[in-house]
Parts: sequence; structure tokens; C-alpha cells
Amino acid sequence: MATALIILLLVLLAGWLYVRRQKGQTATAAADHQAESDNTAYHSVSLKFSPTACRAARALQGRRFLASAAPRIPLAECDVKKCECRFAHYKDRRATQDRRTVFTASGHSAASGEVKDERREAEERRDDDDPLS
Repeated sequence: MATALIILLLVLLAGWLYVRRQKGQTATAAADHQAESDNTAYHSVSLKFSPTACRAARALQGRRFLASAAPRIPLAECDVKKCECRFAHYKDRRATQDRRTVFTASGHSAASGEVKDERREAEERRDDDDPLS
């Protein structure tokens, strides 16, 4: 009877350790996936703060920083006893719609700016070039 009880306890312990390990691997995989999706050239963050936040945090409201250039929290000027500031993550630093277009090399269409007259006065200097030389 005692042997059966010990075997049962060992099986339960092994099952508990297996489930705990599986949960840890799932959490690690999710964290790795989040890090991969945030690992872009323009990954950015903004400051999220509570209603009791310091003035320094409020001054940064709505501002996005490249993740590599973001200030450390708590901010150096923070005067609150318990800082509750956090970062909100974004794939891109821009908050507005991307206006670039794939139809032009510069990303701007002719309709986005003023078309100016030709400013060159001389003829094309390469007209005299021999294509075979």
C-alpha cells in the first residue's frame, strides 16, 4: 500500500513538472514572437502613464520615440514616489498614414508638389559622347 502511494505521488509530481515546463515554453515562445515582431528598423514606443503621473511624463504625451532612443523610465525628472509609467509599442514611428507611393522613385507623386520649368541653360553635355568609346 505504501509503495503504491509513493508511486502515485511520483507520477503526480512528474505530471505537475511536465505541465509547468510546457507553460514556461509557451510563454517563452510568445515573448520571442513579440520581440521578433518589434525588431524592425522603425520599432517605436510612446509613454503610457497614470492620472497621477509626474509633469515630465505628461510633457511627453503623444510623442513617439524610436525604441533605441526612448528615455529610460522612471524618467530622471520624475518626482512621484511610485512611477507607474509604461511603454506602448508600435511597429513604426509614424502615427499618421504613410503617404509614400510605389509609383515614383522618390515616393512622392507629381501631384504632391509644384512642377517647375527646366532650369538648365546649356545643351546636354553627353550628346557628343561616342557610345562605342
